[in-house]
Amino acid sequence: METILGLCIGIGLSAACGFRVFVPLLVMSIASLVGWFEPMKGFEWLAMPSVCIALAVATVCEIAAYYIPWVDNMLDSIATPAAMIAGTLTTMAVSSGEMSQFASWASAIIVGGGTAGAVQMSTVAVRGVSTATTGGVANPLVSTGEWIGAILLSILSFLVPVLVVILIIVLAIFAVRWFRNKKTNIEHEPIT
Repeated sequence: METILGLCIGIGLSAACGFRVFVPLLVMSIASLVGWFEPMKGFEWLAMPSVCIALAVATVCEIAAYYIPWVDNMLDSIATPAAMIAGTLTTMAVSSGEMSQFASWASAIIVGGGTAGAVQMSTVAVRGVSTATTGGVANPLVSTGEWIGAILLSILSFLVPVLVVILIIVLAIFAVRWFRNKKTNIEHEPIT
């Protein structure tokens, strides 16, 4: 049961990494400093006050950079691999000691990195549509939604991890259906 709960927390935190790379790590660091979370062996550095301060500065810089026109699109190209790495690390940091080291890393890479990568690619697509349709005027709204989503997902991952996973699955289903409908509508539009 502890393994499943750890994976649920990891999936939620990894999804949050897809929105903002540093927010989930900051939430994990704060949670470990106040005693709500004990990181796995090798991730004790999350409980260091200096790491928490560094993550807070990185989080503020990341959030602010997404409000600068054109920088937000450039950051998306860097953020995709960074989100996958952060998703892997967050999942590994909450993984259960019941699994072998190999199994823990394999599940962290597949589940954590994969979830973070999928969410990040979705945000890249949304930002691309926003840039193309509004000339980037709506990008600050997208950025605001992303960092709020990252904070909420990170906190809820510790409070109600199973519910977060169910929410992520439901949102993924809606996103796939929305993209399919858009693709179908574009294919059936008359050429003028």
